[in-house]
Amino acid sequence: MFTVNRRTLCAIAFAAASLALPAAAQAQAQLNVNTALTRDDPLFKGLERMRDRVAERSKNQLTIRIFPGSQLGKDEDVLEQARAGANVAVVVDGGRLAVFVKEFGVLSAPYLADGFQGVRKVVTSPLFETWVAKLRTTSGHQVLSFNWWQGDRHLITNKPVKVPADLAGVRMRTPGAPVWMETIRAMGATPTPMGWGEVYPAMQQKVIDAVEAQHPATVGSKLYEVAKNVTKTSHFNPITGIVTSAAWFDKLTPELQTILREESLAAGDFASKLTEESLAGFEETMKKNGMTIAEVDKKPFIDATQGVYEKLGYTDLRAEVLKLLK
Repeated sequence: MFTVNRRTLCAIAFAAASLALPAAAQAQAQLNVNTALTRDDPLFKGLERMRDRVAERSKNQLTIRIFPGSQLGKDEDVLEQARAGANVAVVVDGGRLAVFVKEFGVLSAPYLADGFQGVRKVVTSPLFETWVAKLRTTSGHQVLSFNWWQGDRHLITNKPVKVPADLAGVRMRTPGAPVWMETIRAMGATPTPMGWGEVYPAMQQKVIDAVEAQHPATVGSKLYEVAKNVTKTSHFNPITGIVTSAAWFDKLTPELQTILREESLAAGDFASKLTEESLAGFEETMKKNGMTIAEVDKKPFIDATQGVYEKLGYTDLRAEVLKLLK
């Protein structure tokens, strides 16, 4: 029997409401931004800044609504809405865009760059802008900015992990993009793709054994209630972007387009700095809630994941990116 869950009903209701609006209002006056993040995440605060600054500079000709907790649906679903020309945007990683333009996937590859400043050099480079142009042509998406850093991702488990061999047989949640799954598999675990909103109950019910995540997401979702160990592998240095519909974006006046992209970039830097400043505090919160945070030798994990680049055809692209980082 076909069943409809609550989130699907919400998405249907939102779509119906959008269709009921006058064409000009729904296409140009408002942008609806979907994110899996919670309201206390530093990146969410960046989205609020972007919302406020765009409204101020445009004199409310363009307004932004933010939908936390993936209220508009999974990232992939919102990307499809954007392809169809809807006035939606999503905070998304490069791995999910790689299905349209392969080059984006390298941004989610293991041990590519150190920290925010390292990866920011890549996503503000002329090389990156060629990927942005290709995405418009290939899938009809418009990148507003891609400098939203979430902090290094680490392993969240219920048993201590020191080397990749400790992950044998461990079912670990990961996004479904190939670069994420191949990296987790190379690290020794069994990749188990699922939406972020499903992680807590899946850990609680032992559907999965582990997850990998950045500190703000770990604390925001209270994973310290269902897991006891954080192993600081820093295997991913996740940079995300705000991606919308190129068709919708092109209907905006040039002035509004400029305001939207400038404020998106500025808010990304603002949010990323907040993330950098908040990491120590997040670790304190996890410790107070009973988690053990372990520093480990990263070399075994780095060695284990180097084959991912060749397997996914990113060897040459990685060399180009590393030139930017010198």
